[in-house]
Amino acid sequence: MTASTERRPIVLLIENETIQMMILSDIIEEAGCDVIEATTPAKAIQILEQRNDIRVVMADLDVRGAVMGLQLAAMIRDRWPPIELILTGAVKPDLSRIPARGVFHDKPFDQRKLVNSIREFVSATH
Repeated sequence: MTASTERRPIVLLIENETIQMMILSDIIEEAGCDVIEATTPAKAIQILEQRNDIRVVMADLDVRGAVMGLQLAAMIRDRWPPIELILTGAVKPDLSRIPARGVFHDKPFDQRKLVNSIREFVSATH
């Protein structure tokens, strides 16, 4: 495949705030990836069950649903071990609870650091 026909890596973004979703989608695309958006953990799990091409999940730990932030991250790590995790939130969690190979970024974001994390994870799984 040539660079022009090669598919871009896919990031699943889980965020329930519209403005944050738009900002993060732009950041993910700037990092060279395509974005699939989910506003709830249930929708994210449904997407993950239907697709096998998602390389990275970026999840807001504050998103609400039957499954909450760190529970969702642990579930993704258990069910889809190859997927990398980028977790975000306004309140820093107990970092020992973040699953292996997961990283946390505070809100408000340092866009450069966020782009670097995305690119690092995508290149590691490529």
